[in-house]
This record gives sequence, C-alpha cells and structure tokens, in this order.
Amino acid sequence: MNKPSFASEKSAFEIFLDFALYIILALMIIVVIVIEPSFLSMDNMWKILAQASTRGILALGVAGMIVLAGTDLSAGRILGCGAAISASLLQSVTYASRMYKGITEPLPLWIPLVLSIIVCVAFCLLNGFGVAKLHMHAFIISLGTQLIAYGALCLYIDSQEGGAQPLATLDDRYLNLVNGKVFGVVPNLVIFLAICAIVMWFVWNKTTLGKNMFAIGGNPEAAAVSGVNVAKNIMLIYLVAGILYGIAAFLEAGRIQSVTTQTGTNYDLDAISGCVIGGVSFSGGVGTIPGVLIGVIILQVINYSLYYLGVNAYLQYIIKGLIIILAVAIDVRKYIAKK
Repeated sequence: MNKPSFASEKSAFEIFLDFALYIILALMIIVVIVIEPSFLSMDNMWKILAQASTRGILALGVAGMIVLAGTDLSAGRILGCGAAISASLLQSVTYASRMYKGITEPLPLWIPLVLSIIVCVAFCLLNGFGVAKLHMHAFIISLGTQLIAYGALCLYIDSQEGGAQPLATLDDRYLNLVNGKVFGVVPNLVIFLAICAIVMWFVWNKTTLGKNMFAIGGNPEAAAVSGVNVAKNIMLIYLVAGILYGIAAFLEAGRIQSVTTQTGTNYDLDAISGCVIGGVSFSGGVGTIPGVLIGVIILQVINYSLYYLGVNAYLQYIIKGLIIILAVAIDVRKYIAKK
C-alpha cells in the first residue's frame, strides 16, 4: 500500500488552514449551544441580527475601502458624531434637560438623518482626499480623522448647558421607527440592513463604480492605464461610505437610546473584523456583499454568545483580538500563495 506523499499531506493542511477560522468559530458556537441550548431560540436570533444591523451597515462602507487595499480606523468615531447629531435633535420636546431647548415642536425624522449623513460624508471625504489626492496611506489619514472626530464629538456633547451628559430621552416616533418590528416579528433594523445590502450589492456588481473599485483595488496602475480616473473613483467610494455611516449613526442612536462620548468605540474594529472574516481581502480587489454580511453576523453571534455565557468582558477583548489576528493571517497566506 502506497503511503501518501508529503505534497498531498501539505495540500490537505493548506486546505485546513484556509478554513481554520470558520472551523474555530463553528466549534465555539457549538460549544455555546451545548452549554446553553436556549441560545438557539428565535428570539435570540432576531436579537443578534438586530444588534448586528448597524455594525453591518457600517461594515458595508468599510468594505469598499478594504477592497481598495485600504482601511478606515475612524469609522466608529465618525458614527459617534452622526449619532450625537441625531440624538440631540430628536430628544423629546418635553424633556427639560434637552440640548436644544429652542426646539419646541418635534422635527421631521428626515432632517436629523440628512444632517447625520452630511457630517459623516464630510469626515469620509477628508479621508478620501488624503488617500486620493495626497497619496497618504488609508491607515494614517483615518487615524488622524479618528482623533479629529473624537475631539469634535467630545466638544459637541460637552457644549450642553450644564456640561457633558448623555443625549437621552428620545422622541417616541424615532424609537418606534428604529426599534419597531414588521408583523411584530422582524426588527425594523434588520429590514434597514437588508435594504442597504441590496443597494450596495447592486453598486458593487452592476455599476461602473463597482467595477472600477475592484480594478483599482487589484492594480491601481493598470486601472489608470485602462482609463479609470483613480482619484475620482476613490473619492466616490468614500462618499458612499459616508452615506452608509450616516445611516448607521442615525439608527444606532435610536437603538442604544443614549449617546455619549464613548458611542462608536471599537465599532470600526468590529466592522473591519466582519469584513475580513467574510472574505474581503486586505490585499485589495477581492470581496462580496454576502460575505460581509455573513462575517458581521458570525462576529455578532460570537459577541452575543460570550455575553450570554457570562464570559468576563476583558476576556472577550482577548478572544476578539485573536479572531482578528487569525483572520488577517489567513488572508495574508492566501495573498502570498497567489503570488
């Protein structure tokens, strides 16, 4: 009987490494289910999807930058700014400690939404300008923007009469829109995520912008030679991301119902993690919208399961960090193998 060659054993090992992250995540979920079978209830599943929704919308924006072989460390802080704008304008007009006491009649919900999008787009265009025009690495420019956005968020919340306090006691119309359910079952947040995902799938797969995005991410020099306006398309990708951030910020403020200077903390890392777990490659030019959604949901399942089991909050950070390292390590392996 012939023994298997070293090459075939190596090939099997390589295949295992490619799927190692998914195997580990699946085992973690199975362990949780064995320990707590009630984890599989439909109520928990809808809760997980609702909690993943705003981060999922954020990830849809971040994914475009990763496809461009970049990233965005400022996404969470930008979302915090948009959430603060939304919450401050939609506090109940009967709340004595509201930020804008001059607002005596409830505002139409679309006004805070539009303002949230404008603020988020402004920050994203700053990132885009740094990448497209100044040729800065996305890591550096988004790191700077992260600090600017956080400072702006702190100044905005601290500008309240009486000093910094949570932006809470929100308008019932707003809370019902964000936290309501379709037919009393499907959370509105899940519907909003689905709509954003469908629109982004169309943008990525059926528009010139989507095709140019993948071309630039795969090889910017070749894209430029082919007649693609690289700078313009990069700016448009960042513009789209800003719109998604603004929508996510508006929804997140209503979901958590109390915005502080810490709103949005580490959301960018969750979005990046979800993208990489879902197969969006840091090497650029590779990624799918379904992959992003699956990655975000898997990550949220892990987050919720750890919380459900009462795992120490500090240990949760360690586990999430290891997941990020493993995901990126596998991504780098695949890139090296292709070369």
